[in-house]
Amino acid sequence: MSWFSRRKRRTAETDEATPAGPIIPDHPGPYDISELPDLGARADLGALRVPVRPGMRLRLDMERKSRNIVAATLAGNGSSLQLQVFAAPRSAGLWDELREEIAESITTQRGTSEDVEGEFGHELLTRIPVRTPQGGVGHRPARFIGVDGPRWFLRAMLAGRAAVDEAAAAPYLDILRGVVVVRGPEAHAPREVLVLRHPGDAADEEVETTATDGTAVRP
Repeated sequence: MSWFSRRKRRTAETDEATPAGPIIPDHPGPYDISELPDLGARADLGALRVPVRPGMRLRLDMERKSRNIVAATLAGNGSSLQLQVFAAPRSAGLWDELREEIAESITTQRGTSEDVEGEFGHELLTRIPVRTPQGGVGHRPARFIGVDGPRWFLRAMLAGRAAVDEAAAAPYLDILRGVVVVRGPEAHAPREVLVLRHPGDAADEEVETTATDGTAVRP
């Protein structure tokens, strides 16, 4: 989904003077911080502000080499939603080319990928090869969603039941609609991951941190 086309449409609809008052977006997110400065009850992960629902665990994925937090995952009831945000060019989005790259990578691994139209625009429904406990090869379903914003790109991945069951996906998609991206003014190369941080107001037992080699968090 493109933030640019969405904003162009909203601007055309609101050419007349707008009364002063709180900014309340007339559309579901994800949002840029410029659209929703009142962040409300969201976990402060730095570049991402994320609604957290009761019964869901928040896991932060830390790159082993740099010790940077490069992704956030919400999990519960046999499903998960991983969120990653990257720098993007000022004038264009990344999702069209990244979608092709993800599909090609999965196909090369002998998985499958299907490009479908969803609420957030083009999505990828995939089956990723994994090694089973018995030593064989199985497949893990994953649903990739991309959102192009102003100088940022947000990638969401649904796994587990939420990748194949709309009822299981519903609470995670609701979280995605409430995500706010805080890109910041710093210079970043296109596709560079925007580093996250531990939410300072959350108890340590509410947030799990796991290490990754980084290969799964590059666009």
